[in-house]
Amino acid sequence: MIGGDSTIETAIAIACLDKNHEDAMRCLPVGAEFSADGATLFRVWAPKHSRVEIVLPEQPATKMPLSFALRAEPGGYFSGSVPGLAAGMRYAFRLDDDPRLLPDPASRFQPEGPENLSQLVDPHDFRWSDDSWKGVVAEGQVIYEMHIGTFTSQGTWTAAAAQLPELARCGMTLLEVMPVADFPGEFGWGYDGVCLFAPTRLYGDPDDFRRFVDRAHAEGLGVILDVVYNHFGTVGHTIPQFSDDFRAKHYANEWGDAINFDGEHSWAVREFFLANVRYWITEYHLDGLRFDATQAIHDQSERHILTELVDAARDAAGNRSLFLVAENEPQDVRMVRPAAAGGHGMDALWNDDFQHAAHVRLTGCNEAYYSDFQGNASELLAAVKRGFVYQGQLSQWQKKPRGTPTKGLPASAFVTFLENHDQVANSGLGARIANLTSPGRLRAMTALWLLAPQTPMFFQGQEFGASAPFLFFADNVGDQRRLVAEGRGKFLSQFPSLTSAEAQARLSDPADRSTFERCRLNLSERESQSQSYSLHLDLLRLRREDAVFSRQQIDKLDGIVIGPDCLVVRYFSDSDDDRLLIVNFGRDLKLAPLPEPLIAPPADCHWTLLWSSEEPEYGGSGTAPFEIENAWHIAGEAALVLKSSLTAES
Repeated sequence: MIGGDSTIETAIAIACLDKNHEDAMRCLPVGAEFSADGATLFRVWAPKHSRVEIVLPEQPATKMPLSFALRAEPGGYFSGSVPGLAAGMRYAFRLDDDPRLLPDPASRFQPEGPENLSQLVDPHDFRWSDDSWKGVVAEGQVIYEMHIGTFTSQGTWTAAAAQLPELARCGMTLLEVMPVADFPGEFGWGYDGVCLFAPTRLYGDPDDFRRFVDRAHAEGLGVILDVVYNHFGTVGHTIPQFSDDFRAKHYANEWGDAINFDGEHSWAVREFFLANVRYWITEYHLDGLRFDATQAIHDQSERHILTELVDAARDAAGNRSLFLVAENEPQDVRMVRPAAAGGHGMDALWNDDFQHAAHVRLTGCNEAYYSDFQGNASELLAAVKRGFVYQGQLSQWQKKPRGTPTKGLPASAFVTFLENHDQVANSGLGARIANLTSPGRLRAMTALWLLAPQTPMFFQGQEFGASAPFLFFADNVGDQRRLVAEGRGKFLSQFPSLTSAEAQARLSDPADRSTFERCRLNLSERESQSQSYSLHLDLLRLRREDAVFSRQQIDKLDGIVIGPDCLVVRYFSDSDDDRLLIVNFGRDLKLAPLPEPLIAPPADCHWTLLWSSEEPEYGGSGTAPFEIENAWHIAGEAALVLKSSLTAES
């Protein structure tokens, strides 16, 4: 014991609560928590050590720190309680005789970064106002992916919260926040987090995050968090000082050490991650999670860790509904199959196939992983009707079968997008899709994307055609800065157009702060680029309010290809109130005859124009009078929505 006659020191000396009593009062198996009787409970897993101490920073009366030894438990845990502490106080762990002070592996906040002292947080201090919020269901969602550091010029939770009413007004329903687990440096994407329970100090404090979620719920918006459970960041990672068992020694991972979910001592590793899931759902009232790179979460256990994570999240939510989505590069539908059928029980999967086919159609470029796609009308129609384009066929790029059959899955099980953080950044220069294609073609593709029954996801700023790029940025120094920059250049070299010396020289340095700053959105572009904004808002309104489009059912639609670059999607109703979406990415078409029964209107009905991508308010040149009596005239690089109406005679 170090210190003088302070009240805290005296209390530590006499405190000896029964361990079973401590366990009963804890919400999570690790970390620091305030109990109902005023004590602070500490518990950490450190199986490679024989002694673990809690150290409180220098005390005013003695100018010296206080410390006390935690009790050793079976299985490598150490625990203890300290009365008299308060939220906001700092603490750290000391292991054996090592003089270094280490942050809590389950710290709820790191105010000075992940390698410094942890801060006590009492989540019960925050007063929520969302008691009536019931969560979100899979159907009917429009997702908005956002990076808090670049979404506004301030890059904070508070600034982002001020924009929530406008996001709700324009038709977004579910915010997907890129990872916030604390990481070293002053900027980054967040996928290299090392303190998985501590929302990064860069955007504000934990209550700022809670306030953001609370405000979102008040606006009718759900919030899900992108979590990274396939690796830890490689810089500032202090958990190995407590245990070597978090690292899987028998699996490879391209971003860092794989996580040990099925090896020796993996039971405690699993407990740590299951606690993390429960923590985000309970203490931040989140409406779900997006699991990053699930193909890199390896587990040969009888019950896969992903299934356990899903069950833990839903259990923590109680009566609230959650939306759980996976990124899975092989597009394995086991992610969304029920556990009873051998799946993991999630709600949705990212659908890269739709983006890849759309990107090739819009840009004409099919380099690298785009080389498996032609971007033709039949590929896009397949994605609308069946979710994945690849459902087990050979991928020429990967030299192996790709994808899995989607039969029986609802449309809501597939998240489609034209942009996301990866795909924009992978253009090399961070270019948005609006800068890579023609305006008419993009408007037509946007109509197909937003009126398809799958769950659409926007990337921040896409709704108004943001001019800001989105580049890869990470605040690294020294050798790590060089290695990351070289690694990024190597990754992008899979695109032949980015291999020349001139192209490589134009790539931004990920560690240069200007790279990060260039990615901040200019939200005033909602007004200056109102044509793009109007297009997206009107299509979302049509998707939401139209009686036929709002059903979003795959079994209620069919489609055909009627030209070299033109497709038609038929949306059937139960009362002959059908819709016909015509999307032409190529030149003007005049089709006669057109012996396709799918384009015939219901009996005693005719087609009338409901919506056109060529309206001047969207930047189009105007819609020609629609006439199909003698031939179908279909404008090039345009989309039309037709509505069946009763003829006058009937």
